[in-house]
Amino acid sequence: MNGNKLTLTIGGVRAYNHTNLYSKKGAERFKVFAGFTCKVCTNLCVSTDGFLSCLEVTNTKDLYRAVLEMFQSYQPAKHLHLLQTLGNSYLTEHQFCQLLGRMRLRQSLPQGYQKDIPKMLITDSQINTVAKAYINDKNFGSLGNDISMWKLYNLLTGANKSS
Repeated sequence: MNGNKLTLTIGGVRAYNHTNLYSKKGAERFKVFAGFTCKVCTNLCVSTDGFLSCLEVTNTKDLYRAVLEMFQSYQPAKHLHLLQTLGNSYLTEHQFCQLLGRMRLRQSLPQGYQKDIPKMLITDSQINTVAKAYINDKNFGSLGNDISMWKLYNLLTGANKSS
């Protein structure tokens, strides 16, 4: 996509972070995922750009059935198409600068104003990282040009990874 190779990743982890080790044995919890960008932290928290399902099962038969249902409901072609449309949508440099500025402003607004605006899950330092990458990144930077939403997506995920 846009000259970049994408690989579909499918996997699952047992969600120990949701297990009370001191209680009686109950349903086991698993996180099953599919996507082109999947991350599993050392504490087994999962993030993906695709499909993520939290399963509670009592035996392997239930796990097998739930995973098969997930595979049947996930549509990788639709997911890929949505990612490709990111490469065909652009922001002008002015729009990009306004976006970053408003992201910075939101965090300084009084609580009364913030409740009417969608919550930002990105910090000031991550916004600064996006701005620096816009100028310096050889792969996804676009200084002086329009930026595709695909490149913006990569700048945002890069800033998130660096923090």
